[in-house]
Amino acid sequence: MAESENNQQTFKPFIAANQNIAEVTWKAVILGAIISVVFGIANAYLGLKFGMTVSASIPAAVISMAVLRLLYKKVTVLENNIVQTIGSAGESLAAGIIFTIPAFFIWSADKSLTAAGYFHEVTKTQIFWLSMLGGGLGILLMIPLRKYLVEKEHKKLAFPEGTACAEIIIAGDEGGSKAKLVFSGIAFGAVYKILMNMLKTWSESVNYNFKGILKGGTIGVDATPALLGVGYIIGPRISALMLSGAVLGYLAVGPLLSFIGQQIPGQIIAPGTIPLSAMDPAQLRNFYIKYLGVGAVAIGGFISLIKSFPVILSSFSKGFEELIGKKKEEKTVRTNRDLSMKWVLIGVLGIIIATWLLPGTNLHFLGVVLAVLFGFFFVVVAARIVGIVGSSSSPVSGMTIATLLVTSLILLYFGVSGVKGMITAMSVGTIVSIAVCLSGDIAQDLKTGYLLGATPWKQQLTEFIGLLFPAMAMGFTLYYLNNAFGFVEGATGRTPLLAPQANVMATVVKGVMNHNLPWLPIIVGGMIAFAVELLGISSLPFAIGLYLPLSLSTPIMAGGLIAFIIKKFSKKDEAKLKNEQGLLFSSGLVAGDALIGVLVAFFIGSWGSYAHFYDAHDGMMKTLTGSWGPWLSLAMFILLTLTLGHLAYRGFGKRKGH
Repeated sequence: MAESENNQQTFKPFIAANQNIAEVTWKAVILGAIISVVFGIANAYLGLKFGMTVSASIPAAVISMAVLRLLYKKVTVLENNIVQTIGSAGESLAAGIIFTIPAFFIWSADKSLTAAGYFHEVTKTQIFWLSMLGGGLGILLMIPLRKYLVEKEHKKLAFPEGTACAEIIIAGDEGGSKAKLVFSGIAFGAVYKILMNMLKTWSESVNYNFKGILKGGTIGVDATPALLGVGYIIGPRISALMLSGAVLGYLAVGPLLSFIGQQIPGQIIAPGTIPLSAMDPAQLRNFYIKYLGVGAVAIGGFISLIKSFPVILSSFSKGFEELIGKKKEEKTVRTNRDLSMKWVLIGVLGIIIATWLLPGTNLHFLGVVLAVLFGFFFVVVAARIVGIVGSSSSPVSGMTIATLLVTSLILLYFGVSGVKGMITAMSVGTIVSIAVCLSGDIAQDLKTGYLLGATPWKQQLTEFIGLLFPAMAMGFTLYYLNNAFGFVEGATGRTPLLAPQANVMATVVKGVMNHNLPWLPIIVGGMIAFAVELLGISSLPFAIGLYLPLSLSTPIMAGGLIAFIIKKFSKKDEAKLKNEQGLLFSSGLVAGDALIGVLVAFFIGSWGSYAHFYDAHDGMMKTLTGSWGPWLSLAMFILLTLTLGHLAYRGFGKRKGH
């Protein structure tokens, strides 16, 4: 402890504690709120379509420096910090929502549940309040942990995203060229998506179903800017793990099932509803491979949680000590002022009462207790984990599945089952998932603020602003996406947004509550994930690749390969800069693609003639270029991939000192 206190005394932030410069200003709050909504909506679409989100902190900081400098002569680093604090909250909220909320829509599309007339979709108002309650819980429970995790453990916990964001803001003189990369990526991604998806000039997905010896297998590529950008951001290793899961599912298991079907023609094998020999690759995925993915994702999430168990124990015990321990006398310098514990406790109590009173979610007293207990436990866990490995590696899916399984079993024990139990369990899981994501986000933001010399209580309050505005937009976004595309096969007749994590959660909770889970393929999938872990490889990205279609993993691998090539052929002193250039352009590609995707959903829902045009040209061979569509798609995707590689390696123009 003495060493930690000594570290505190020797550390000097970029802005000294005795300096008072502009921090929370109207321009910072307004710009941060806009970025929060934009990246929140973009990440909601991205997560529902592809099962992953991207960090908004660094793009938000870069955009902030560019926009504020363009409009105002004088801008401080602390104003830029407030913009990224507010702006990153939308992305974190979206990450928490995509795991759980779509499950309600998935259930509402299930005829077995709606036939009796006792299941209704979650409303926009309920989505807003679940977002605010879960997000507020995550923010408030993180506040008492700041002094320990961010200050006392400063040299032990890196908080990778928070530290990187502080470096970006401090190196603000380079903001112009960096901002150009982000905005160029947004423009490239948006124009590409408009031509491909909105105007249907060429095919979005190119697929080939094998015949002969590999019958039942399929290969393809969803040639989208977002997937290419995601691949670069997550890097070659994670991209390869995802692709390996897809290869196993669609080039090994699929052909094997088809071969078995040929030996027993006409035989129907549960959970399938038609003969195995008559199934195409899409049907093999829907009836069998999908459940292998469910089991693999569940076990992968649990194993990532178990790996973190030593950290969980130490985090929980130390965090609990911070919460209940006697407060020591501290200097009330500007950089050491948190929101008062009095207001934190009042806020948590208010959330508990509001959660209990929230209509339509079946969150009675037992549900509220479970939500708060799991929320408290996993917020402490998540805040520590993101300090060690970063937000992108935090096992949120594992924590959410653990919450849902334990909650479902407890509810069953107390006689709450069926649809009522499903809604209660998923409502608990929603609050916990959002709380975990927001606690991780504010932990990273507070680390950035600590390095820069920000005022903690101001960041903590503005985080609520960053939560409020995207929470207002999320309900409308989910409804438009569900009405336009749906989250399950056959919901609208269009290519659905697969919402992989939410489909897994919905399947698990429904199966447990109604005692009809297809356990065998799920257990087999879990054993496959366990075998991957025994090889010393992280099974969660592998499991997501097994669950998602192969065509989603191939473009991600293309982005990962570009990242690998850039690192391989860059000089040692330039590798970091070139990687950063690629990350910024890739973040722009993701945002541009995703925002146009949401706009397409809006047009489909509100413009009948456009919906007719979209449906008439939805498919690999139905684009405006007809049979040339798949070939043009591949050519344009290769061109976009080369553009990403060029801009990552060269950037825009000459750099100083080169």
